[in-house]
Amino acid sequence: MSQRIVTALILSAVAVALLALGGVVMAVAIMVIICFAVHEEYHALSLAGHRPVSWPTWVGVVLSVPMLALGGAKLLLPVVLGVCMVTMIMGIFRAEPKLEDILMSLLPLLTVVLPGLAAISLTGIEPHALQVTLMMLMVVVPCLCDTFAFFIGGAVRGPKLCPAVSPNKTISGAIGGLIGGLLGAVLVGLIAYAFGGASRPMLPEWWHYVILGLVGSVAGQLGDLFASLVKRHCGIKDFSNLFPGHGGMLDRLDSIFFMALVMFCYRILTAA
Repeated sequence: MSQRIVTALILSAVAVALLALGGVVMAVAIMVIICFAVHEEYHALSLAGHRPVSWPTWVGVVLSVPMLALGGAKLLLPVVLGVCMVTMIMGIFRAEPKLEDILMSLLPLLTVVLPGLAAISLTGIEPHALQVTLMMLMVVVPCLCDTFAFFIGGAVRGPKLCPAVSPNKTISGAIGGLIGGLLGAVLVGLIAYAFGGASRPMLPEWWHYVILGLVGSVAGQLGDLFASLVKRHCGIKDFSNLFPGHGGMLDRLDSIFFMALVMFCYRILTAA
């Protein structure tokens, strides 16, 4: 447990530093995270006996950086569609084509690369105060959701949430996660208002934080359950041992990846 706490404190400190720096530094960090997570998921799928076509996804990761820099978030869809098309073509023209191999080839693209690119697109937002606020929501909401779900679920227990996927998760924990995510969003809103300065009029309205806290908590818990389902399918406990006591990159960021999609959609809708 002490090793887990130390690792969590180190990761939290790194996250705070990256959120404060934002911009290019944050974008580079997210790209590194994407690479680790994609590798972990493809490795897990290979252990399950699948033969995923991985190189189109890796090419998409490499090409996405300059494309996002030149054209912004609007180029996300062409990148994803292009990778999907190439992956399907390569899978279909194999000597022994299997539908499940094609679908598993696309899984890291949809669950890691797309959310990761969505997160990178947030690093170009101006003013800086708005960028930091949205990035903080992306990280704080799922993290506090996970924390509250863990402690409240362990204390209250009760009926299981989804025993076929994750036997330890309870309904009480899920409700606790909603409370934690909501409190996290409100906390981010208070910090943003306190330090927003001249950028305050451009920050989200108070009720936006409430909605993002609730929706983000649901998305984060779905991300956690989906990652558990993938691990159960692959017959593994963790995606890797990158972080002592916490597993791999994907084990730590599964809920944040899903929250990144929520924040991306929010930014698209409110920027219109």
